[in-house]
Order: sequence, then C-alpha cells, then structure tokens
Amino acid sequence: MRIHNLYFSNALIEFIKETINAEPTISRTELSRRICERENWRSFNGKLKEMSCRKALAELDRRDIIDLPALTKTYSFNKPAESVLRIDVPEVKCSISGLGEISVQPIVSREESEVWNSLVNSHHYLGAQPLCGAQIRYLVTSAKYGPIGALSFGSGTWALAARDKFIGWSEAARRNNLDKVILNARFLIVPSVQVPNLASYILSLTLHRLPGDWEERYAIRPVLVETFVDPTRFDGASYKAANWEYVGDSSGRRDGIPKQIFLQTLQSDWKDILCEEQGYNLGDARPIENPTNWSEEELGTVQLFDPRLKRRLFSIAQKFYENCGKTIPEACGSRADTVGAYRFFSNKETSMDVILTAHTEATIERMKDYSVILAPQDTTVLEYNTRPMTQGLGPTNGNQGGLGLIMHDTVAFTEEGTPLGVLDAQCWARDPEKINEFRNIKARVPIELKESMKWIRSFRKLAEIQRLCPDTMLVSIGDRESDIYELLAEALIDPNGPKLLVRSERTRFRKVENEYLWDHMLNLNIAGKVALEIPRSGSRKARTAIVNIRFSKVEISPTKNSKKEPPLTTWAVYLKEDVELSKGLGPDIDPIEWMLLTTYPVETFKDAVKMVEWYSKRWGIEIFHRTLKSGCRIGDRQLGSADSLETCIAIDMIVAWRVFYLTMLGRETPDSPCTVFFSDVEWKALYCYATKSSKPPKKPPTLAEAIWLVGKIGGHQGRNRDGPPGTQVMWRGIQRLEVAVEMYVILRNEKE
Repeated sequence: MRIHNLYFSNALIEFIKETINAEPTISRTELSRRICERENWRSFNGKLKEMSCRKALAELDRRDIIDLPALTKTYSFNKPAESVLRIDVPEVKCSISGLGEISVQPIVSREESEVWNSLVNSHHYLGAQPLCGAQIRYLVTSAKYGPIGALSFGSGTWALAARDKFIGWSEAARRNNLDKVILNARFLIVPSVQVPNLASYILSLTLHRLPGDWEERYAIRPVLVETFVDPTRFDGASYKAANWEYVGDSSGRRDGIPKQIFLQTLQSDWKDILCEEQGYNLGDARPIENPTNWSEEELGTVQLFDPRLKRRLFSIAQKFYENCGKTIPEACGSRADTVGAYRFFSNKETSMDVILTAHTEATIERMKDYSVILAPQDTTVLEYNTRPMTQGLGPTNGNQGGLGLIMHDTVAFTEEGTPLGVLDAQCWARDPEKINEFRNIKARVPIELKESMKWIRSFRKLAEIQRLCPDTMLVSIGDRESDIYELLAEALIDPNGPKLLVRSERTRFRKVENEYLWDHMLNLNIAGKVALEIPRSGSRKARTAIVNIRFSKVEISPTKNSKKEPPLTTWAVYLKEDVELSKGLGPDIDPIEWMLLTTYPVETFKDAVKMVEWYSKRWGIEIFHRTLKSGCRIGDRQLGSADSLETCIAIDMIVAWRVFYLTMLGRETPDSPCTVFFSDVEWKALYCYATKSSKPPKKPPTLAEAIWLVGKIGGHQGRNRDGPPGTQVMWRGIQRLEVAVEMYVILRNEKE
C-alpha cells in the first residue's frame, strides 16, 4: 500500500511489527529512521524522509495495521508553539522609506525563532502552528523599528482542484513535480505598523530571494507559490497588489470556509517545468502483493494513481475475459458497471499506453525464464465503418471509404510459439489530408514523418526491454514491409541489443557487389534442404514445403532513396521451394521463395535452419490479431472517441493474449498441473461441468487435460483428426466456464 507517497509492502509491514515486538520501548523517531534507511527513502538533498515516514506510521497505526508504541515525550510539532518572548512594536504611520532599510532574512538561530513565534502567536489569527516537512521561515526587520513582520513557506498542497486546473498538469506530472510548488502558510505585518504598500513590497522582497534559499536548503528550485486567503477576514488586497493571481476557491473541508487561492509564478517557463512528465522506466513499479485474481496479478503495476481507477480496470479486464466476444453492456452485466466502464474509457488518465505498460512488465518477467524470445511486429487495420459518430477515426483504405484505426504491435513468443504477452502497441488514425499530401512526394519525405517509422519505434522499445533481460536474447521479426534500410541500420548500432530478422522485399532491388541480392544468392551452392510446415490460410490447406537453403554474409548497398548512406553488413538466408519434392502444390499456390536478412550470425547450415524456424513463428502474431478481432470482436465496440476506443482495445489485447496463451501453453507444458492457470474453484467446476460429474477428483488434472475440457465445453469434438483446441473454441469454453463456476459455488454452498 502507498501512504504519503511511501510504499509499504507486506514485507516492510512485517519488519515494522517484528521491530516493535522485539523493542517495545523503541521511539517513533528511531523506528522511522530504521525504516528510511532500510528502504533508502531520501529527499532530494539526501536526507532521510523521517517526517513523512512518521506521518505514514501514524496512519498505519490509525488503521490498526500496526500497533505503535505509546508516545513517551511531547515534541514541539505535537502542540501549538508558545511565545517565549514578548515583542513590543510601536505604532508606526509613515511611508516605506520612513522605516529605514527593510530586510527579509531566513531564521537560522533559536533567538530568531523565538522572535518569530512571539510575533505570529501574538498577532496572527492562526498562531504559530508548526509546518510538517520542508519549510522556511522569514523575519521582516525594519532598521528603525526592529521586527515588524513574519512569513513562512512550506510544501505545496497535495491536491487542489482550482490550482491543478490552472496549471493544467496530468496526475503523473503533479506527483513528479509537486515539490516545485510551495505554500505561503503565514504572512504577518504587525497591526501597529500602518505603512501603505508595505505588504506588496515585502512579498516582492521575499519572492526575490525565496527560490535561491529553498534550493540551497532542499536542492530543488520552486517555480510556483500558492497561498490561501480567508474571505471572511481579508480581501487579498496585498496579494493582488503584488500581482498574485486569483484562480478559484478551495473546498473548505477543514473548517467549512472555502478559501481564495492565489498563485505567483517564479520563472517564465514554470508551466513547462510543472507539466513535464518524468519518463516512466519499465520495471520501476511494484506489483500487487497477494493478488486476488489474474487481472490484479497481470496489471498490478499499472500507473493509475487513483485506486478507484485501478479497481475498475481489474474489474473490466476480468469481465471482458469471462465474457469474451460480448458487447460492453453484456460483458459488464449491471448498469452501474457498464456506466463505470464507459467512464473509465473516457477518463483522461487512462490510455492504451498506461494499461499495456503494466501488461508488458508482467510479460518481461515471463520472458526472463527463456534464453530466446521471438518478437514479431506487424500492422493490422481495425475497421469501424459502422461507427461514423466516433470522433477521431481516419481512413484505412486510402480514399476507398474505409474508416477506423491502424495498429502496429509487437508480441513476445517462445521458440515453441507460446505467446507471452504484448511488448509494444502503436495505434493511430490516419489524417486524410496528409495521405493525399504525401502521395506524390513520398520518396522525399524523411522516415520520421512516414508510417514506416513504426518499425523503428517498436525496435527501440524492444531494445529498452532487452536491457532488462540481459540473459535473454530478443529477436525482432518483420515481414517484407519491414525491409527498410533505416531499420537495418538501427539494429546494427548496438551489438548487445536485440537481433533483427526480416523478410526482404524483392522490389527493393538491393545489391551486393553491383549484383542484385537475389541473383547473388541464387548463384551460391545449396547448403541443404529442410521441410517447412505451411499453416492453413483461408481455404488453402496446410501443407509441407521442401525448400533449398542458401546463406551468406553480405554487404548490402543502400536503396536509391538512401544513396548517401553506407552499405550494411548483414547475413542473408535464401529459401527456394523444390517443387518436385514438395507436396500439396497446386495451380493456385505459389512456391515458397523467401529472402531473409538478419543481424544474427549465420555461419552454419544449422544457423540458417534456425532463422527459417524463427521466421515461421511470425504467423503467431497473425493468429493473435485474428483472436483479437474475431474473439474479442473489437470492431463492435461503440465508444465516443478514438482515444476511448484505444483504451478499450488495450484491455481487449490483454484478453486476446490470455486466451491465446492458454491455448498454446497446454501444448508447450502439457504435464504441468492445471493450477498454474486455473484456480481451485475453476478447475473443479470445469471438471464437473464437462464430465457431468457431481464430485471433482482429489488431484487436479494436468494443464493439457484442463484445456481439452475447456475446448469440449466450447464445442471441440475431440476427434483424432481435429487436433488440439484452437482459440475460437477456447474463448467459447471460457465464457461457459464462468456460468459453470457460478453454479458450482451455489451448489457447494447449499450442500454446506
């Protein structure tokens, strides 16, 4: 759990309990110090966050999560400050110059602190109540009359609707940059000093030095100051005169009186600084401890700071999975959950990137168990021709009338073809004006402005993930569209980065030593033959192709659009089908002829065969897209904007992956217990429903057996020629499993 922006894991809470039990007389100061040292909780100036930790401990104690030792001492921050001195300031009525030199100095000594407390306790209606956390106090002194005023500044308010709207920052930016906002908590001029314009003059003097003083003390420079004015006592004239801006009122929760909020900027680029979102690094977030279901386990690291949004995300993912293929109202069930889902999709804090980042982090953890991960990337079109009211869609088929979104994604697969999750997804709507504008000048447009940049962006994301998996080799795989000079050049930058494997496009007319690549490879000796299994595609049946393989290290010249660039050294693997040996060839079937380019060293025939096997796993991403479209029926989603659609698609992608994952996992690890995927109540309900039995076995079935049972209730015939269940029958079986679980729970409770 997170309290006062500090994360308390179950292990940390156990450490706190054990420490208190072992040392029942330990002080809260010492306890907070040990915790901060253990977790390395430090502020920007390197000091331990002891005060924040003590406040969090008090909150944990209030919630009965821990039992703090009783306070043995009373500290100054637990009681109102009392005046030690009495400062008498004479009545003064003059101009500012009549006061002599006015100085505003931060308090650094006990004597100055006592003077400050005396002035504020005697003359300010709130008194000198202590500030928690970062703070600076100033004493205002007249060369002629001595101390005449006081100010204090502390940490900015955690959440303030009017201020946050004025700044325009996101939730993530607010959390990252709130320490650059400070609060003017006290401002006092002794009432006996009646000098026109003195208040605005003192504010000006103070703010001139405040940023430097704060930075020197806390190693961070503030860019915005806020303050509250009680309208029942003051009109804020001094702040207005000093050019502070009124932005609205607070909610008045503390005493029932809404306060006027005034802001003053401290530098011209304050907005850029406060609205900048700190780049989120994969692997930084902490997963939920003891998740209650798969959605919490899969998405527990999601960067949604409102716990209500997190709970809603988990609920939607769970319902979408249990009701795969149904509309949003059908999947959610109740009207309240349906309304909540639509609000979630339209919330500005939710997005495809935010949701999929959490799923990607879970995927990375699964990837670390393998030495090689294949990561094909591909583009698919999401058609929404029947949704003309959805704002933000674009053409999908040039000027032919198609309407929808374009999605380019990367999915992680094991070498056996089991999908581990989505690593990257880019989704956008094409601009019809730019399509026509670029059509005639496409060759002269830099790649950064072309859709082709999608391949490089996905590869860069894979390179970021590669750094988190140093013991796993990642291989980016692309079809002929990915045969781009810039992508090949990107893959050759870092020898420790991901490998690249792409199928070359013949019309690129790539050359090797002034000879076309295809002619060059055809003139090489055949290194060997291999049988290649071609999966079924539409009405075409699956078949076995016998292909001849040639391979060589080549230096590829740039294309005509990249003439100024240097040649690239890579490896080429050339496959050409032996039509005399292959089976299943017909007049409507073209023989296999592939040219594969790779940055993986291909030095033996075995290496070349490995490239062929790796590339053949690229078909897995097409199965994933088919599952996403047919199983989750994302084309039927009815939402008001493209942004909302993208957020919904992110959840659908996770659901489609999970169905595909379950389908393939049983083939890769068939003898594993089904409890690696199904909960106890799920596998018991599944067994009883599928076998028409009233009692489940004592020992859970294997994963392969459980998947056959899911396929059976989904309509799989189980005949020898049928093979294992596919994704379509699996998602039908999962839908029926939900009903079976509900009924099993009801009957079990009745018997009990």
